[in-house]
Amino acid sequence: MPGLNDLVNMWKTIKEVDLRPLRDEALRGVKIAIVGKPGSGKRELANRMRRDPQRPHFETATPILIVDLDEPVSLPSQVAAADLIILMIKAETQNAQIEHNLAHRWVDSGKKVLLVINTATPESVDATFNTTNAMISQAGWNQHNQLVGDIGDGRFLVEKFSPKVIDMLPDQLLTLGRSFPLFRLQIGREMVSETCFTNAAYAVSTGLAEIVPALAVPLNVADMFVLSKTQAFLVYKLGLTLGFSTHWQDYVKEFSGILGSGFFWRQVARQLIGLIPGWGIIPKVAVSYAGTYVVGNVVLQWYLTGRHLSKEQIRQLYSQAFQRGKNLAGGFKKMLPKPKPKSEKVTLANKKKWGRPTCPTCGKRFPKRAHYCQHCGTLLGGIPDSSGKSDDALVSENDDMNKEKFG
Repeated sequence: MPGLNDLVNMWKTIKEVDLRPLRDEALRGVKIAIVGKPGSGKRELANRMRRDPQRPHFETATPILIVDLDEPVSLPSQVAAADLIILMIKAETQNAQIEHNLAHRWVDSGKKVLLVINTATPESVDATFNTTNAMISQAGWNQHNQLVGDIGDGRFLVEKFSPKVIDMLPDQLLTLGRSFPLFRLQIGREMVSETCFTNAAYAVSTGLAEIVPALAVPLNVADMFVLSKTQAFLVYKLGLTLGFSTHWQDYVKEFSGILGSGFFWRQVARQLIGLIPGWGIIPKVAVSYAGTYVVGNVVLQWYLTGRHLSKEQIRQLYSQAFQRGKNLAGGFKKMLPKPKPKSEKVTLANKKKWGRPTCPTCGKRFPKRAHYCQHCGTLLGGIPDSSGKSDDALVSENDDMNKEKFG
């Protein structure tokens, strides 16, 4: 089940109304510095970041600050201005005290630092890795921001390095993907996943409210607007991240067909809520999720192959996504309204349980031991008191006592 941060991101996405901030963010650029001793693999890592593993023939010319560590250490001022500093160390390094001191200085000043131990020489790793690992542990490195692997290994870059960099720059994903193709596909998939959750969560919220008939019409209109907007914004953000045009009109021309299909699914989703009040939310969530998932993956496929998915491929993709949506909807079951237990009607028979009794004629409460209702004047008989005797019985006893006493 998604957490609080996901819900916060959901409302951020829904409140987006202007494309210009997205374009400006994508074009802002991200400053990355790679620092290390000669032979640590700095330039190879920089070149890898400029290429997408899915499209190795394509390479950007994004600037990266590459700095060699020499004795004595003299660093350009640009390093301190970097958004992320990647500190490279060879696995066979016996003494990393210089790197250790620099890292602590940067971290103390609030910089984001990622340590990468490059095991580019497999035959030397077994002999030196344990020594290197022990040295790093003694130096007190932050294990959370430390990676060990071969930067020449594509799997290491995709499965370890890319997720770590993305995690360290969560507010710069648009410009990170646009600047460095290595991160594009993973950022795109995260954007699709986040938008799918956004639309599914919104479907739950409006589905719950639509149970109230007076709210149905305005929320259906809001449904159509929000789900359409989030899908259109997703297409534009993916395009910016993947390095395509900054003009939104280009995306309308290219993806008008798939956005139209998404609109059809939204129409179906809005109608499902009327089938079974409350429980119609589950298929509505699944449809909202699946439609958004298909829209996002059509754009990713276009980036990877330059072609759109066929209708049959879209149907298969939608079927798979619909099942995922149903699974997500299962996590929202706790949000569905539960029938309220029937409250026990307050009557004269259970006045001891509820306190002051209620008049059977006007329904208003009256004091105990009252003979007449003070509101409507109804004669109140047979009301038990604390002794278990009714008022009529008490009156009869008083009459008998008076007869015996006075004759």
